[in-house]
Amino acid sequence: MDILQTITQEFDLKPAHTTNIVSLIDEGNTIPFIARYRKEMTGSCDDQILRELYDRLTYLRNLEKRKEEVANAITEQGKMTEEIQQALEKAAILTEVEDIYRPYKQKRKTRASVAIAKGLQPFAEAILAQDKNFNVTKEAEAYLTEEVKTVNDAIAGARDIIAEIISDDAATRKKLRNFFFKHGEITSAYAKGKAEADETKTYEMYADYHEPVSEIKSHRVLALNRGEKEEFLKVSLVVDGEFAKRITAASFLKDGGESTQIVKAAAEDGYDRLIAPSVEREVRAQLFEEASEQAIKMFELNLKPLLMQPPVKDKITMGWDPAFRTGCKICVVDGTGKVLDKTVVYPTPPQNKIEEAKVILKRLIAKYGVEVISCGNGTASKESEIFIAELIKEIKNETGREVGYVIVNEAGASVYSASPLGAEEFPDYDVTARSAVSIARRLQDPLAELIKIDPKSIGVGQYQHDMNEKRLDGALSGVLEDCVNSVGVDLNTASVSLLKFVAGLNASVAKNIVAYREENGRFKSRKQLLKVPKLGEKAYTQCAGFLRIDGGDNILDNTAVHPESYAKAEKLLSLFSYTKEDVKARKIADLREKIKAYGLEKATKESELDRATLEDIVTELMKPGRDIREALPAPMLRKDIMGIEDLKVGMELTGTVRNVVDFGAFIDIGVHQDGLVHISEITEKYIRHPSEVLKVGQIVQVRVKEVDIKKNRIGLTMKKNNK
Repeated sequence: MDILQTITQEFDLKPAHTTNIVSLIDEGNTIPFIARYRKEMTGSCDDQILRELYDRLTYLRNLEKRKEEVANAITEQGKMTEEIQQALEKAAILTEVEDIYRPYKQKRKTRASVAIAKGLQPFAEAILAQDKNFNVTKEAEAYLTEEVKTVNDAIAGARDIIAEIISDDAATRKKLRNFFFKHGEITSAYAKGKAEADETKTYEMYADYHEPVSEIKSHRVLALNRGEKEEFLKVSLVVDGEFAKRITAASFLKDGGESTQIVKAAAEDGYDRLIAPSVEREVRAQLFEEASEQAIKMFELNLKPLLMQPPVKDKITMGWDPAFRTGCKICVVDGTGKVLDKTVVYPTPPQNKIEEAKVILKRLIAKYGVEVISCGNGTASKESEIFIAELIKEIKNETGREVGYVIVNEAGASVYSASPLGAEEFPDYDVTARSAVSIARRLQDPLAELIKIDPKSIGVGQYQHDMNEKRLDGALSGVLEDCVNSVGVDLNTASVSLLKFVAGLNASVAKNIVAYREENGRFKSRKQLLKVPKLGEKAYTQCAGFLRIDGGDNILDNTAVHPESYAKAEKLLSLFSYTKEDVKARKIADLREKIKAYGLEKATKESELDRATLEDIVTELMKPGRDIREALPAPMLRKDIMGIEDLKVGMELTGTVRNVVDFGAFIDIGVHQDGLVHISEITEKYIRHPSEVLKVGQIVQVRVKEVDIKKNRIGLTMKKNNK
C-alpha cells in the first residue's frame, strides 16, 4: 500500500502537501505549529484536518507493520503462497489482516487441534475434496487407533477439523460480517429480575427493543452497552441463521455425495459453534468502536467552544458555590482572578438566613465593587438564583448599582477543588472555598480555569466514561492543545496547567518556566526562554509563537508572529514606511490597503514571505495582543429568574447551548433545568447532526413546546413556524 497516495486521495490533498505534512510530523513538529506556521507547505490545512490525518497515518503505518509481521509468521511456517501475499497486500483494515492470519495462528486446545493430534488431518482434507468415488466409511477404517476407536469417531474428528477450516476462512468471515451488518438486528430486554431494579427507568425504552444493525444510532449502541455492562439489559444480535449457514457452506460445497453431506454438517456446526459467536462479537465491537469514535468526536466538538467561550475580563466577580445545609461558599476575586475575600452565607433551606445573607453580601459587593456574580448550577442553585435575583434588585433600588449574574456550569469544580493542583494553589482553603474561586474564574477566563480539570469531568459529551480511556484522553488533549495555542498564552501570568499545553512544552518544562519567572522576574523577551532549563532550540521553535509578552522589549513578542519571521515582518513594515513603534501605538490601520494598492504578489516577494504567512502577520501587526475569543458572543448576564412552573407552551425565550449530543441539544433557558431541542426541532431543513447548526455556548432563540413538571422535562423548538 502506498500510504502517501492513500492519504492524498482520502483527504483530497495535493501530493506535495501530503509529503510535506508527513515529513513535518516525522521531524517532530507539533500539530499547532504546523497548522499556524507552515501553511505554505500544507495548503493551509487546519489543526483538525492535521489531527485526523495524523490519526490516519498512524493507523495505516500500524496496518503495514502488522501485514509484515503476519507475512513473516506465515513464511516461517513455510506456508506462504502468492495468493496469501496478494490478499495481505489488498487488505485495507486490520480485521482483514487478522482473518488472513487466523488459520496460521497458534491456537489454544480446540476440538480440531485434538483431532489433528490424533492423525485425522489427511482424512479431513480427503473428505473436504469431496470426490464422488470417495467411500468415507471405508477410508475411515485406515485411521482407527487406540485414540480413534470407531469409524464414527474418525468422521466426527474430521468434521471438527473441517468446521475449523471453514471458520478460519477469511473470505467466508468477511461475507458473514457484511451479512450481519446489512441484515442483522440488535435486540434487548431487561435481564431477569432487573425491571423493578431500574427505578429511574433509565433503560425502560430498551425493555423490548429491536433495531436493524444498519440503522442503529451511535448513542443507542452506547446506551445498550452500558445497560448490558450494568447487568440491566440482555442484548443480542439476531440474524437469519439458516441463510447465514448457507453463506458459510457456499464456498466449500461440491457435488460429492456422502463427503458433501459431511462438509455441509461441518459448515453448520462451524457456524453455530465457532463463527456466529465470534462474528457477533466482532460486529458489536465494531459498532461500539464506531459509536465511541462518534462520541469522542462529539466531545471534541462540544469541548472546543466551551473552552473558547469569551472571557469576562477585568470584572470584579463574586464566585458562588451553592449548597443547602453547609451554606453557600462565596469568594470575591479581582479582574485578574486574585482572591480578595471569602465568606459563607446561609440563605437556602434549612437555615433560610436570608436577611443576614443580604447584609453580608451587600457589604462585600459595595466594598469591592463587585460587578457580576458567577453562580454554579449544582445543588441548591435554583434557590441561590432566586435569592441572587432578589438581592441585585434591592441593590439597584437602594444604590442604583447594576450587578448582573451568570449561571455557570460548575461541572468539574469539585474535582479541581479536591485535586493536588487545587490544594497547591489554595493550601489554606477547604475544598468548597476552592470551588467558589473556580466558579468565579471560569467566568473570567474559561480556558485558563477549565484547563485545570480532567476534560471528562467538564460536563459535555455523552457516555465519555465508557470510552477507551487512552483514545479519549488523546483526542481531548488535542482539543486542549489546539485551544490554548489558538488563543496564545501570557508568558508572565500563565500557570503550569496552561503552559504545559503550549506546543513543544510539557509539564516538566512548564514548571521550569514558572520557576525561572519566579526567580528572575517577568520575561522581557521570548529569547529568554532559551535560558529556561530543558527548553532547547527545538522546543523554542515550537512554542515561541504561542507565548505572549505584554509590555516586553519587542512589540512582536505580544503577537502570534513567530520569531523566525521577525526580520521579514520588519521588512514588510519598512516597505510601507512603518516601524515597530507604529505597531505599538496602533498607527498602521491602513497597512492592508497599502499592500493591496502596492500589489500583494510584489509585497510578498519583496518581504520574502508567502501569501498565507503575510496575511497572518498583517492581522497580528494591526492588533497586537488581540484575543480571538473577543469576537465571539459574550455570556448572557441575567437580572431576573423563572422556574419551570412559570413556563407555558408557546413561550419564547433566549437560551445558551450547554451540550450538543447525537439526538439534539440541551439549552439553558434560566430555569435550572435544561430544555431539550430534539434534532427534528432545530431547523426546518434536514440536518444529519445537531452540530451542523449548534455549538456549546451559542446564544439561541427557542420556544417552549412541552413542559412536564413531574418528570422535570422541558421540550423546546427552534423552528419558526412550529405551532
